[in-house]
Amino acid sequence: MQEEIRKEWMFKLVGKETFTVGAAKTKATINIDAVSGFAYEYTLEINGKSLKKYMENRSKTTNTWVLSLGGTDYRVVLEKDTMDVWCNGQKMETAGEFVEDGTETHFSVGDHSCCIKAVSSGKRKEGIIHTLIVDDREIPEAVE
Repeated sequence: MQEEIRKEWMFKLVGKETFTVGAAKTKATINIDAVSGFAYEYTLEINGKSLKKYMENRSKTTNTWVLSLGGTDYRVVLEKDTMDVWCNGQKMETAGEFVEDGTETHFSVGDHSCCIKAVSSGKRKEGIIHTLIVDDREIPEAVE
């Protein structure tokens, strides 16, 4: 967890606070609403969508893998629309190549060679299947 915003003064009990998160400077808003008496409801919106909706949409447009290499935890994210690869919030330098059954996107994490293979599932609804391979072993996709 990383602290994104802190203000050292009195704040309104109700209203909204907007800030950005992550390397992509994604817009986030915390809404504070009075429910009854001294009870308040807090909701988080990302890019104008509820957190739940944002996460559902994000899971359709990205693949995420969580792995540990040499005692360090890594989170690798593939943005399927751009084929950008991010590791722990940093955009990775990649090299893509066409292979017999699809494409491979190569990059390194520390001294570990990584490759995301993209192959057709053969089924229209499933589309393309992306697999992360690190040091010749397949990493299971994270369930978000």
